[in-house]
Amino acid sequence: MSIIGIVLGVIAIGLFFWLKNDQKISNELHEVELHHTHQGMNALMNDFNNYQVETDRKIVELEKQIEIQTKSQDKKMEKHLKELPFIIGKVVGQIEFSQDIIKR
Repeated sequence: MSIIGIVLGVIAIGLFFWLKNDQKISNELHEVELHHTHQGMNALMNDFNNYQVETDRKIVELEKQIEIQTKSQDKKMEKHLKELPFIIGKVVGQIEFSQDIIKR
């Protein structure tokens, strides 16, 4: 019986060391996987930050273009508003001239 106990004890100790070694290998694999996950997340974060910076630059550029176009349209509108009385006078003058011709 004591031999069976010794054999079972040796098997239990061997099994303990085998399981400990298996757990160590498993932990190393999980650590490597976790490291790769961190690298992927950092790369994704960098890509997202670059996208945000690029988008902000595009927004600023578009705002500048809109402002330039708005100022250009405002200048054109002011020019037309300044010319409007002259154009109205010209049209009214032509209408009055044509009425004078019709009345004769």
